[in-house]
Amino acid sequence: MAKRIFITATNTDIGKTYTTKLLLKSYASRGLRVGVIKPVETGVIDGFCPDGSELLSLVQELNPEFKDISVEDIVPITYELPAAPFVASNAKPLDINILHVAMQKLEKLCDVLIIEGAGGLYVPVDEKYMMIDLIEEFEACALLVTHCSLGCINDTLLSKKALEDKNIPHIVGFNCKKEDSSFIYVSEPYFLQSGFEVLKITDDIDTLSQLLYNL
Repeated sequence: MAKRIFITATNTDIGKTYTTKLLLKSYASRGLRVGVIKPVETGVIDGFCPDGSELLSLVQELNPEFKDISVEDIVPITYELPAAPFVASNAKPLDINILHVAMQKLEKLCDVLIIEGAGGLYVPVDEKYMMIDLIEEFEACALLVTHCSLGCINDTLLSKKALEDKNIPHIVGFNCKKEDSSFIYVSEPYFLQSGFEVLKITDDIDTLSQLLYNL
């Protein structure tokens, strides 16, 4: 089985796809065969998966063994409505076997499989599964991507506690954007003074990738 790393976040639009792409490049630069899957994508109009298509294009560049893989392999379950899967599917039960089969197919082609979640940890997938439950189901470690704007202390600690409560091995990465220049004054001091290692997605991606691989 390939090393499974689940990319989650404190909320939607935090930078999961951006982070996933950087991780793929980091592992590929070390000579590892990389793979990627996004189990569920919503907001898919006329069969076009924005995130899935982006991820497929990159992984095919980095791993020639993915040349015959389709976007349907990368994104096994899609819904049109841009909402939580529970809502977008009209509360349809998740067929978890579809996801296991898809992952097993891709794992034959890679050493590291990056699994990109949807939204945050407690996004409902169906009546049984929240997104955090999929991390356990897939026996993966997690990278929690958090933001650097005001409120990140609360958001980061809540999501980290959720992972800790389920004993999911994880690392936290901060996705600081250009407009987040105040982070070093209003939020970072708390993390540093409390012994929290501040690793930034853009600057420290190779460190993050190594730590995740070793979990």
